[in-house]
Amino acid sequence: MKKVLLLLALLVVVLPVFAQDNRGTGFNFAAGLGTDLLPNPSDATKMESWSKLALQPEFSMGKFGIGLDLMVRFKLATSGTAAFELYEPDWVPQNGQSIFDVYLPKILYIRYGYQWEDPFYIKMGSISDFTLGNGLIVDNYSNMRFLPQRRIFGMQLGIDGSLFGFPYVGLEALTGNVTKLDVIGGRFYVRPLAFFGKGLLGKLQIGAIAAYDRDPYLYVDDATYGTSYESAGSPPSEATYVVGADITLPVIQSNAFSLTTFVEGAREKNKSMGAITGIRGKVLRIVSYGAQFRYFQEGFIPSYFDANYDLYRADRFVYTETTAAGTDFNPSWLASLGFDLFKSTLSFKATLDAPFGALPSAPGTDNPAEYPHMLGTLGLARGLIPNVGIAARYEKFFLGKKSNNVFSDLADLTDASIGMTVSYKAGSAVVAMDYAYSWNPTKDDFDVVSSLSVGFEL
Repeated sequence: MKKVLLLLALLVVVLPVFAQDNRGTGFNFAAGLGTDLLPNPSDATKMESWSKLALQPEFSMGKFGIGLDLMVRFKLATSGTAAFELYEPDWVPQNGQSIFDVYLPKILYIRYGYQWEDPFYIKMGSISDFTLGNGLIVDNYSNMRFLPQRRIFGMQLGIDGSLFGFPYVGLEALTGNVTKLDVIGGRFYVRPLAFFGKGLLGKLQIGAIAAYDRDPYLYVDDATYGTSYESAGSPPSEATYVVGADITLPVIQSNAFSLTTFVEGAREKNKSMGAITGIRGKVLRIVSYGAQFRYFQEGFIPSYFDANYDLYRADRFVYTETTAAGTDFNPSWLASLGFDLFKSTLSFKATLDAPFGALPSAPGTDNPAEYPHMLGTLGLARGLIPNVGIAARYEKFFLGKKSNNVFSDLADLTDASIGMTVSYKAGSAVVAMDYAYSWNPTKDDFDVVSSLSVGFEL
């Protein structure tokens, strides 16, 4: 055990020297010792604390960048025959995983180019927020909801025809998991009036969007994340999809004021349809705003593939399989407002959407579109408060379903997701704490994630 501790200490001391030698070439390095709350490898329904050594080297050259997530989670036993125990799911495939499911996520990311800036970009690894079109089908999709227990290796891609001197077409695509290709989405768009150049009409985009999930029950038989729907008598798993189209026109694009108008429609597998029209933009690059008028048929779920999709995918599949499209169309609205102050040192954004009509009568429905929904984020970069960084997020679905009172349900954590990261940096040393508390409808219970680490950044 002493040899193990000595080796860990040497790694933490020696690797910073290597990082300092490469600082000028675009090499960054972070390392830390800490703890993660993880499922017991023998009984995934039980959570326990594991120590970790986390090493994250990153290298960039021009538009190319790569980052690694070299983490060892372990226990130093106080009794028994094994003095040192590795966390087996980090190294041995579990529950139908392949070797690629386990080892590809050791690559934090590989990227070339930057989204919205370069005519070609690709990023493989963790996806934090990816939107197709204006978000009616795919809105801020993320494959990071199972961290730190499991990292998933996905891909996002963008190609604009201007790369080939043909600015009339473009493509955006994603997959949440490269090894399984379970969630796949894409948007192909044309600029039919691109010959107008940078004029207003030259920016007009007409897009076709599709997103597909070939295995909505992918995680429900995993004891870590849920229980079997099929054994409970729900419909058997089969592929589900959403298709749609959009028209998007950036009307004004300047540092002082930007305005984009759009309309987008979609159709889900149960033949329900929905449409949105609205505006979004920025003022003085400080204030971001958005507003939408929405019109949804009964049985339609907006933003089907959203940030929490991996948690809600089974519930949404069951709902669309068992709920036929209704005859009524219901109007609703969405509004968002954000601030980005002091050169992004302080940022805040709130989004609220709700139907115009009254709340459904008890016992309610399983369609989130029929209830108010709120999302709020707060970011405090180091500098505003010396050495302290804070990132917080709160999202709540089905407001008013439990108590028939929207404001009362704001404080109820059912169908909510809360996350916070707090870090303190002194010199190159960093102390960080992560905490997430999310409702998992598949388990009908909460997922609790916590992590504490002490390390350094260079």
